[in-house]
Order: sequence, then C-alpha cells, then structure tokens
Amino acid sequence: MAGNKKLKLSLLYTVAFTVLLVMVSPYLYMVLGSFAVWDQVDRKLIPTEFTLRSYEWLFFGGEGANARPWMRAFFNSVIVSTTSSILMIATALLVGYSLAKLKFKGNRLINNVILFQMFYPAVILLIPLFLIIRYFGMYDTYWAMILPKAVNLWAIFMYTNFFRGLPNELIEAAKIDGASQWKIVWKIVLPMSKSITTIIFLFVFMERWVELLWDMLVVNSEDMLTLNVLLAQMFGPYGGYPGPMYAASVLLTLPILILFIIFSKNFKKGMQFVLK
Repeated sequence: MAGNKKLKLSLLYTVAFTVLLVMVSPYLYMVLGSFAVWDQVDRKLIPTEFTLRSYEWLFFGGEGANARPWMRAFFNSVIVSTTSSILMIATALLVGYSLAKLKFKGNRLINNVILFQMFYPAVILLIPLFLIIRYFGMYDTYWAMILPKAVNLWAIFMYTNFFRGLPNELIEAAKIDGASQWKIVWKIVLPMSKSITTIIFLFVFMERWVELLWDMLVVNSEDMLTLNVLLAQMFGPYGGYPGPMYAASVLLTLPILILFIIFSKNFKKGMQFVLK
C-alpha cells in the first residue's frame, strides 16, 4: 500500500511539473530571447550567448530605428493602471458594501443591472464613450484613459458577495458605539477584506495594464502612449527586430509578475473565497 501511494504521488508530481513547464516555457523563451545575441534569436531554442543589445536598442535606438520613449511609456502605464485600479477598488468597495449591507429601494434592481452589464459586450460602448471624451475635451490626456475605467462591475460583484458573508452583528455593534457608515467601511470592513481586495486589485490592475484598444483610441501624441500601445506599434515598422520585441514584452509583463510575488500570501487566501 505504501509503495502504491508513493507511486501515485510521484506520478502526480511529474504531471504537475510537466504542466507547469509547458505553461512557463513560452515566458522563459521570451526572456531568453530578449537577452540573446541577435543572430541566435528565434534560431536557437536555448541561446548560447547573451547580451543587453535588445534593451539598449529599446531605449537608445539603432540600426535604422529612432529611439522611442519607452521609459515615458512605462511611466504612463504605471500612472494610468495604478490610478484606475485604486478608483476601481474605491468605487467597488462602496457600491458593494451598499448593496450588501444597506437596505434601500431599488437594491435588487441595481444588482440585476450589474449582472446584466457584466455579460454585455463592452465594445458596443466604445464609440459613445469616445464621443463623450471628445466632448469634454479630455482626448489625448491621462483622464481619457483613467475615468472610463474607474468602475469595474466584476469588482463590485465580488465585493457584494464577500460583504454579504460578514456578520451583521459586527456592523450593528459598531453603530451602537457611534461609528458612522464611512468609519465602518474604512476602519472595519476594509481591513477585514484584505484577501479579496488583493485578488480584485491584482485582476483589475492586470486587466488595465494590458488594455490596448481603448488607449489606442483616446491618445495620439507619442508622449501619452502607454507601454502596450507602443509595443503594438512595433509590430509594423520594427517587426524585423525580434530581440527588442521580446525585451519590450518582458518589460510589459514584469510589473504584473512582481505584484503577484509581493501579494502571493493574500492572493492564496483570496482565491479560497473565490473558489467557494
């Protein structure tokens, strides 16, 4: 029996490692390609010589290509994604708490509208949103990329379901002690929802970080481009430079990887709630 159990565990670990290797191998290939000498990029599976030439090409230009504002684009992506994610967390927290714990007329209707909108094709709203942005003079500004993404229905849905599981007695006790609704939300509810907040923040940040279509529509000047838009533009005139393409892709994925490593503990706890 013990031998069969060890065999099953060995097979399980082997399968898990194989699946992990298959999933990670494209990213590893991309990282190796970004550091490989150019005559080995896409010619050798594992390069034998490495260089920083691809990254130097990105930031300083060369071989018939002008230097592009990669650091500026990276800075733009950080500003837009961080600000949008914070606004999404704030709005989702307040709306989710209101729907879960406050009784008011139209509560169920708002819930149903949110559920309906979650399955509504967002691409249909692109033209109306774009016209609104142009009308208010926000075209080619940070606000054009931030404000339309300040509300996330999925985040509201997740917070609403999480807050419904919080005991009402805790909130009633806080009210008896004289705490206002604002104090209850920021001093009691928010600290108790660290795990689910981590999950929501990571997912909305990742979704906003890789946003492409909207950013391409509402910005025009080179100084306002985000990193993913600048990367997309490289596929045309600079498609013959696979090394810098891989280097730019590494830069695009690096912040998400760092965030997942930093918040891995809370991420695991939050996933337990999501999978319930």
